[in-house]
Amino acid sequence: MVVGCGRTDAGVHAENYIANFHTNSTFKTKKILAYLYEFLPEDIVVKSMEEVSERFHARYNVKSKTYVYTINNNKFRNVFNRKYSYHLSDKLDLTVMKNAAEFLTGSHDFQSFTNEKSDKSTIKTIIFINMIEKNGIIEIEINGNSFLWNMIRIIVGTLIEVGKGNLQPPDVEKILIEKKRWEAGPLAQAKGLCLKDVQY
Repeated sequence: MVVGCGRTDAGVHAENYIANFHTNSTFKTKKILAYLYEFLPEDIVVKSMEEVSERFHARYNVKSKTYVYTINNNKFRNVFNRKYSYHLSDKLDLTVMKNAAEFLTGSHDFQSFTNEKSDKSTIKTIIFINMIEKNGIIEIEINGNSFLWNMIRIIVGTLIEVGKGNLQPPDVEKILIEKKRWEAGPLAQAKGLCLKDVQY
């Protein structure tokens, strides 16, 4: 059985996804890696492999994950990266988006930022949110100890509303406090989200 580092929404991609498995094979990791490279579909690449402790668990040992959401903020969509970015021609104000993101860092109850319907805790810790823009491509990098269902995409959808001027940065703090999903922004498209890294 292969154990992955986590589950995410359909349509989300991963640059570095970690998984572990147990095997009785006598093959060295280098040979297994070569077989995987040859026989896996072209849209999957196993880049490295190493032996770990029997107690290692790809999901439960995670300390934090880093996701990146990519927005093409140019006038025209890019036909070459359209499957990996969200195109939005309305110009976004990155400065106010960064100001709004400050209210989200730290430990908070993110009940307003999830579509999850369960009794489990909605308190999570966001370690940092970074935003950069180059040639009209905006990357929103979010690192946290764990995330609720749809949490990152709702955060991005809310920050986009701030960037459009439909919400102000202090509104984000209010949304956190009120714990009402409908107060937050819409769910951003899945295709713009990518798991960048996993920290153990």
